[in-house]
Amino acid sequence: MSSIVILGGGQAGAQAIDTLRRQGYTGRLVLVSDEPCLPYQRPPLSKKFLSGELAEDRLPFKHRPFYEEHRVELRLGVAAARIDRAQRCVELANGERLDYDRLLLGLGAHARPLAVPGGDLPGVHYLRALADVGPIRAALKAGARLVVIGGGYIGLEIAATARHLGCAVTVLEMADRLMARVAASTVSEYFAHEHRSQGVKVICNTRVARLERTAAALTVVCADGSSYEADLLVVGVGAVPNTALAAEAGLECENGIRVDERCRTSDERIFAAGDCTSHPSPRFELRVRLESVDNAFEQAKSAALNLLDQPSPYDHVPWFWSDQFDNKLLIVGLSSGFDQQVVRGDPATRSFSVCYLKGGELIALEAVNHSSEYIAGRKMIAQRVRPDLAKLADPRVPLKDAV
Repeated sequence: MSSIVILGGGQAGAQAIDTLRRQGYTGRLVLVSDEPCLPYQRPPLSKKFLSGELAEDRLPFKHRPFYEEHRVELRLGVAAARIDRAQRCVELANGERLDYDRLLLGLGAHARPLAVPGGDLPGVHYLRALADVGPIRAALKAGARLVVIGGGYIGLEIAATARHLGCAVTVLEMADRLMARVAASTVSEYFAHEHRSQGVKVICNTRVARLERTAAALTVVCADGSSYEADLLVVGVGAVPNTALAAEAGLECENGIRVDERCRTSDERIFAAGDCTSHPSPRFELRVRLESVDNAFEQAKSAALNLLDQPSPYDHVPWFWSDQFDNKLLIVGLSSGFDQQVVRGDPATRSFSVCYLKGGELIALEAVNHSSEYIAGRKMIAQRVRPDLAKLADPRVPLKDAV
């Protein structure tokens, strides 16, 4: 009987299992995860689950009867220690060996550590997994002082949740604006205003130099001499792909585990999907590593088909989202290399979008509280539309008609 082993209990691993069984794979299927829980949704961790509005039993994609019914062997709470490519087996930290015919790596990524003196002091937290939530939630009491280091998606979502719970929140960002890596300046300015209007103290152009601990609080000391006291500190300065296991096995890695358009690594029996991969994007003529739920799900579907020798090239238009207070930011496409940017609508109305073009083609769109623009933009980017610029610049013309 053939055997497929999946390393990683995140979104990619969960979707691969579902696709493999739906496609009729009847062989042995084993899921290995270093977390002790069933694969679960991660986006709520910084929002409704952190605030207590969503119960833990709502997080799993599937509950245990699903895995039993579909004959999925679970190895939870145990890490994979080594991949033996010659023997085609995985050695687990508990000494167990799992033979495989095909192997899927859905190893995800881990939070980038804050590399400053004091970065490992008690009270410094990261939010990446279910186990991280409890200690943070316990400290988010009304009146508690929270300092968030990093003004990206995770940091701002945590800031919004904490403010909703009545905490005094300060966000420190090293760049000159929030979400500088992922959003237009117009979008950054909008969200900075939204956070400040809710009482969040947003400080950009500031670099953390060190952390100090007293009996009463943590103190964040910045390079400009300013300092901020905190009862709780959460770091959100990016993520690093989990490549150590693959690299030690001799697989090619470069800003992630390198895979081809069929999710194959440099070993034809080993595939990879999700946050841990660097993959080619023919549509955008780039090699990219994407950290998103959408990419993990869609790439895992493709990987599962390719594991079954059903050719499925991966060339998906990616999309991302972030919920902050009552705002929803929806992003579709990749803006890298754009040569023109068009803002549709007035940010003062709290509903607008930003379009990115390259050579006249719409390649990306950021929509703030404007789902219809996102939906239209997603279709137009997939169809490689070259919109009429006059219509595109006129927010009175529906985006779908700007062709």
